[in-house]
Amino acid sequence: MTIAAGLLAAQQARFAAADPVLPAPAGVPEGETLVAATARGGRVAAVLQTHHHDPGALDLLWSAERVWQLFPFPGETGTEGMDALLRAWRHRMDAESPGADSACTVTWPSRDAPAVRAFLAHGMVPISVLALRKAPPPPPPPSSPPSGLTLRQAGPEDFEEVLALVALTFDYTALVTHRARPGASGLVTPQLKRNLAAGAPIWLAECDGVAVAIADCGWIESTPGSWAAELLPPGRWGYVNTVATRPEFRGRGVGQALMAAVHHHFHQRGATGTYLYYNPTNPLSSVFWPRQGYRPLWTYWEVQPASALR
Repeated sequence: MTIAAGLLAAQQARFAAADPVLPAPAGVPEGETLVAATARGGRVAAVLQTHHHDPGALDLLWSAERVWQLFPFPGETGTEGMDALLRAWRHRMDAESPGADSACTVTWPSRDAPAVRAFLAHGMVPISVLALRKAPPPPPPPSSPPSGLTLRQAGPEDFEEVLALVALTFDYTALVTHRARPGASGLVTPQLKRNLAAGAPIWLAECDGVAVAIADCGWIESTPGSWAAELLPPGRWGYVNTVATRPEFRGRGVGQALMAAVHHHFHQRGATGTYLYYNPTNPLSSVFWPRQGYRPLWTYWEVQPASALR
């Protein structure tokens, strides 16, 4: 059975009602089709994809090694339809032997509250959110940074300092998530070197010549048919990849000054806005990013290992 056109149309209507900023679902992804029925007799469906990341893959920084990803099409059935699909998924996983480094994941609009109840009931947790900040009217130049702080764009000669600050992020997130990658610095090194050599917008905050914070950023185009168009409204977006501040400098306004410079940089160059991913269980990120004007668009729900799906 394939996903019926009626379910796709209902999905488009559901997304538009939940959050008008969401891009409309463009179609049905490829994969294994699951079907289910609600207690009231409603028919719902989903597509299941499986992914495997080899050792050394950059994806392992944010993903389990083996992933089962569900694309639900619950139509207008609300919590009941999502619950039926998750139960069907649970039964389907009985045929698998996932292993410890595995996960079941769903990406879903953050503002679709009826789905949240179903995800929680099946043991899933919100592991990450994609949050965006639409470009306001052209901002004034950033205010003066805290005393003794200078902001500048990083270059290839700053690689060691940049890598050390990026590593701080992995060390901290390992405390507040159930995923730790001891070799994280090695995984990110090749791409970080390429980005620095290419003059990517990677910003350093220095205090008396010592690097104390970083904002590793880039540009993403959301155009019809691109992967970005599935997640973002059309436009040219600034992507905020990694932001980290040394622990002894937190709470001094360093991060705020750094992001003011980043936003000014992107907006001066015509960005539609900026977006990033943060972990809602991270007690620093969950407070800092909303204060910078970011709001969740998509939530990434996960249960790890995959066999723990209820």
